[in-house]
Amino acid sequence: SLSVSITDKNGRRVSRSDTLSVCSAPYRVTLSSTGGSLTTLYGVPNSSTFSGSSVVYYINPNSQQPGVCYARPNRYLGGNTGNRFVNDIDHFTYVGPADIWDPDKGFLVQSTNWSSYRLNFPTTGADGLYFDLDISGVDASQLTWSVVTRGAIRATVSWTRPRSDSHRDPIWGTVQHDSWISDKSKNVTRVTLNGPRADSTRIQSSNPSPLIVPSLPQTFVLVGSDRSGNEVRYGFVLKQWFVHRGDKEGTLYEQSSWCSGLGYRTSQVKDLTNASGGYWQGAMPSSGFAGYQRRIGAGFFTEWGYIPHYASTGFLADSFWTGDHILNLGFTVYPASGDVGGYDVFRHHYGLCTVP
Repeated sequence: SLSVSITDKNGRRVSRSDTLSVCSAPYRVTLSSTGGSLTTLYGVPNSSTFSGSSVVYYINPNSQQPGVCYARPNRYLGGNTGNRFVNDIDHFTYVGPADIWDPDKGFLVQSTNWSSYRLNFPTTGADGLYFDLDISGVDASQLTWSVVTRGAIRATVSWTRPRSDSHRDPIWGTVQHDSWISDKSKNVTRVTLNGPRADSTRIQSSNPSPLIVPSLPQTFVLVGSDRSGNEVRYGFVLKQWFVHRGDKEGTLYEQSSWCSGLGYRTSQVKDLTNASGGYWQGAMPSSGFAGYQRRIGAGFFTEWGYIPHYASTGFLADSFWTGDHILNLGFTVYPASGDVGGYDVFRHHYGLCTVP
């Protein structure tokens, strides 16, 4: 008998009816046969036997069409089954739909058309956050990048090594930067966001001066080109911008007042996580359990993963107050997993603000 097996570059099985993509190339095609015999009516001799064997071919479809395949933020927590991350076990419940999230690669590109760039990651941001682009069909090291946008938020693209340094967090101690990247010897195409952020004077003040409020949504188009005329584009639309209060803890009312002073509002549960349950309203689509499920447009922590493990953002590894409360029961969100907690509104937690 004859059989054919097709797998992509990641070892995933591919059906013969599937559309092939440069992002999954090269494809491995294995043709196999079992042993047997061949007999004809005529000929001397009129039969022969043969043994089983196989042959392998590699296919590179659309090799002249370079493009972005994935946008990779912090992959933890995102379904890397069994990995212990801080005090949480990364398991399948955090995994988003297969057409949106890959536990090893990050977010799949949802659109290459200007009219629907809003479907791509990210839709939320904060100063200093970054993600990496997985590019196929072209040598990413040879690309020169320009960014088309207009507004108070900036995006820069660089060809750089992942961070291998660390910082100290008052809760978890030493925090290793870019810990979700196993091989730090290879450069990455990194996109970094910069925009309004509270300085130390504002952080310590109970009545801070107003901060720049970006006009949102803001569209970004990243264009990379090489000397051969190859061009790669990636677009996204930021719909929300977040500003934290550093290590300054306070009651729910104190943090809400601080956000108002900046000209922002206190983040709600649905701004941060798509966790479900309890007396709060999480983002939609709901994760269906107490933590987040990695999706685009379903909350700040849902999109970016464990925020405190990004280098140079100033986020700390403990719960943030939200504006959601029932009488004196206020709700917080834990940044590692998107879990929601309920506490007395006079208890002290970190502050996180957003616009719009």
